Amino acid sequence: MIDVEPSVFQKCADAFRAAYPNGFIAGERVPQPPRFPAVAVVEMDNNVDERAIDNGAIENAVNVMYQVDVYSNLNTGKKAQAKAIIALLDNVLAQHRFVRTFCNPIQNFNDATIYRMTARYRRRITDQENI
Repeated sequence: MIDVEPSVFQKCADAFRAAYPNGFIAGERVPQPPRFPAVAVVEMDNNVDERAIDNGAIENAVNVMYQVDVYSNLNTGKKAQAKAIIALLDNVLAQHRFVRTFCNPIQNFNDATIYRMTARYRRRITDQENI
């Protein structure tokens, strides 16, 4: 299986931690982050690109999709903070040719005082590429 998730997460985590050293970032969904701002970078899909199948191998390329969820609990400016974090991670992912396919505020049902933004990114990755 072509698995770039650890590398994608690490690049996002490095950028986020540099900008928000007291923030929290995880590679899976966390219903109640221990501190804010918080980010979850989750691989939501990794499927074989059937166009790349040949006689030697089935998995020569995959289509991956990542979801980035950003949470802010500031009393004022939480929307601006969430947008700034999305922009930061958007830049990281764009540098690695990921295309943003979705970006919207999402109601945070667990706690309506927390502002949440979600973005999704897609990309085709071959077995010859490193992220």
